[in-house]
Amino acid sequence: MKDKIFKTILLLASCLIILLTAGIVYGLVSKSIGAFSEFGFFGFINSSEWDAQKDLYGALPFITGTVLTSTLALIFCIPFSLSVALFNGEYFRNKKISTIVSAVVDLLAGIPSIVYGLWGFYTLRPIMINMGVNDQGFGVLLASIILAIMIIPYASSLSAEFIGMVPNDLKEAAYSLGATQLEVVTAVNLPVARSGIFASYVLAFGRALGETMAVTMLIGNTINIPAGLSDTGNTMASIIANQFGESSGLKLSSLMAIGLLLFLITAIINFVAKYIMKMMNK
Repeated sequence: MKDKIFKTILLLASCLIILLTAGIVYGLVSKSIGAFSEFGFFGFINSSEWDAQKDLYGALPFITGTVLTSTLALIFCIPFSLSVALFNGEYFRNKKISTIVSAVVDLLAGIPSIVYGLWGFYTLRPIMINMGVNDQGFGVLLASIILAIMIIPYASSLSAEFIGMVPNDLKEAAYSLGATQLEVVTAVNLPVARSGIFASYVLAFGRALGETMAVTMLIGNTINIPAGLSDTGNTMASIIANQFGESSGLKLSSLMAIGLLLFLITAIINFVAKYIMKMMNK
């Protein structure tokens, strides 16, 4: 009887997750129909015009800004997070210095995004102005740097866990054949843990895609497709945060449509990532 009750609880919890996801999709789709009916799905995502006076809205600048900042953040994140993961998961595993570094990483992961935004605005922005990046110190590059700093703790901590889970028998076998520690890392640790490391970067990328406050404070919030890294722009999350409170009618429907597109982009990335992970494990 206890086993049946426990299975029933698990089933209800699983069904609740499915219903919750279905509710999110239904809410986004139902509120987005107005925009897609007016502009068409492909017309909406391919249009770069966003003019409230003309009641014309397109999502292309925000899709571009989101993909650009998140991709750059992931590129900046990989070398630093992988280094920290190897430091904690292999080279200094179970040592005091590793405990300290892990505690700092966990602390960085728990810092609210708006704090990162404030730090970037009042610290990195003046530095970039002095470097001549642009007159205001805003732009895609600054937002990407802050995003990279924000996702490094997620990627490094998860990657360190997967690296630490590599069986010692495999590593000891490599050492017995005369392999150096670097050769063990490159020939044993990384190949064995690659699917888990890949998953950690997918999660970090998903975090970067949906980040709102830090990007809103730093990217410049202009309705244009960025022409370069120092150019200002906007993201899907930041345009919703900036204009949702004052929106109604077709504009509100367009913002909801952008939210739906962000949901779809994240879902597609997750599905593709799972497929790649399955291929890695074969």
